[in-house]
Amino acid sequence: MSEFLTIDSGIGDGVDVELEVKRSRFLTRLRRVTSEETARAVIEERRSRFFDARHHCSAFVLGPEARTARSSDDGEPAGTAGVPMLNVLTSNHLTDVVAVVTRYFGGVKLGAGGLVRAYSEAVAQAVAAAGTRRVELCSLLGIDADFASIGAVEDSLRGLILPSGTAVAVVGVDWGDRARITVAVPVTATGEFDAFLAALSAGALTAVPAGQRWIDRPGG
Repeated sequence: MSEFLTIDSGIGDGVDVELEVKRSRFLTRLRRVTSEETARAVIEERRSRFFDARHHCSAFVLGPEARTARSSDDGEPAGTAGVPMLNVLTSNHLTDVVAVVTRYFGGVKLGAGGLVRAYSEAVAQAVAAAGTRRVELCSLLGIDADFASIGAVEDSLRGLILPSGTAVAVVGVDWGDRARITVAVPVTATGEFDAFLAALSAGALTAVPAGQRWIDRPGG
């Protein structure tokens, strides 16, 4: 797995939306998270804030391969809330995200089918409001250069788009005996970047592996 989709928000951020169905209010919080502990903290915060509501249904998906998926009906009839909410997240191929829907009963029973539709729509509206972003697994590569040439090298690398359309990100510049620029290159494009760097410097510069990192990319 070299990339995944999540909501278009920073970690810990997201959107809040409200849906009304036959006088029942569905308050949805959608947040980007990276651990089950954080996901459950988001759920408990809603439960504490809206303590007078009977239902705080939830669903979350975690990990680059979406291996962790949990849902809860929180007192609604089995299968009418948590699983439909989870299905919206998975059908949009989202991970590292938690959805919590707090329901205030409006006096009109919705029935099982109505609940499924309402909880699904509540999360779907939140996903649409948030948008999506792509997260890529990138190789961190260090490029050493002397002080006289570092400025020109950095200018060539910032905002670089490789011929394949792959974006390269400068993530750091360190100063020691020589200057080192660290770039993040998608793992699928390291060979292409090496070729670019060799052509740029007539073979004088090489990239040294320095680990890996997940990097946010705009758009879904």
